[in-house]
Amino acid sequence: MPLMSFDDLFRLADDRASGSVVAVAGGADLTVLSALSEARDRGWISPLVVGPEREVRAIADESGIDLRGFSILDVEPDVVAPAAVESVRSGRASILMKGKVSTPTLLSSISDPEFGLRIGRVVCQVVFMEITAHSRRFLLADTGVCVQPKLPTKIDILRGAVELAHALGEPSPRVAVMAATEAVSPGMLDTMHAAELQRRNETGEFPDCRVQGPLSFDLAYAADAADKKRISGPVVGAADVMLFPDLASANLTVKAIMYTADCRFGGVLKGTTAPVVFMSRSDTAETRLRSLALALVSVR
Repeated sequence: MPLMSFDDLFRLADDRASGSVVAVAGGADLTVLSALSEARDRGWISPLVVGPEREVRAIADESGIDLRGFSILDVEPDVVAPAAVESVRSGRASILMKGKVSTPTLLSSISDPEFGLRIGRVVCQVVFMEITAHSRRFLLADTGVCVQPKLPTKIDILRGAVELAHALGEPSPRVAVMAATEAVSPGMLDTMHAAELQRRNETGEFPDCRVQGPLSFDLAYAADAADKKRISGPVVGAADVMLFPDLASANLTVKAIMYTADCRFGGVLKGTTAPVVFMSRSDTAETRLRSLALALVSVR
């Protein structure tokens, strides 16, 4: 079955109306506060904004955003990330959200061996992409953390993305291990990794998904490309998950889709003790809200 749509995720969040506490690292941002206020109004969350209170309230006042139901943890900018992470680690909040804070700063706090949110697995970013014109929905990983992942790291990324696909309603997601070509070549390590991941899936190491690779983007995405290239398989033309060989290829692909296609998207981190809403500081309030809906489906 296809992955849930964002409309499905919104309906599910509306029905649950869990009021989950979301700790936001850096809330002095209009798009962040706008997304939080809508999520609060829908009953999804109770916002805990971490950052300088005077800045948060100044932006809310200028923009007419009602902070009713918000809690503000007033801290100086240099401790925003660790304070937000500690709010989740201590159980005060069940979801962490990246706001107006740099990616390296937040990742450093999340990855802290003593005070972070690690679970002994690789932390990676998974983006959920919905191409509305084609009714296609799929996950892309890792789009934001691991620069040149080796095979063991790719296994952790695969597992994290598959877990999210399960949460989105697909019990046996189809995973395309991406490469520039579908031919296995000793001169292209990415294709060797892809073939090895497929082999391990076939021997039962990853029993809760179907893995095929190496596959180029056209083969993972479009059934007609498979017909033209005369390549078949359980994942060809129907990938639920696209596992990329490195950060550059994943990040460039996801941003090219974001800025050129009729699409909706959101992103979270996997490999952490709690869901982490994790997108760019330049994202819109709508993207932040979608990312919250994506994180809420992962809350146990």
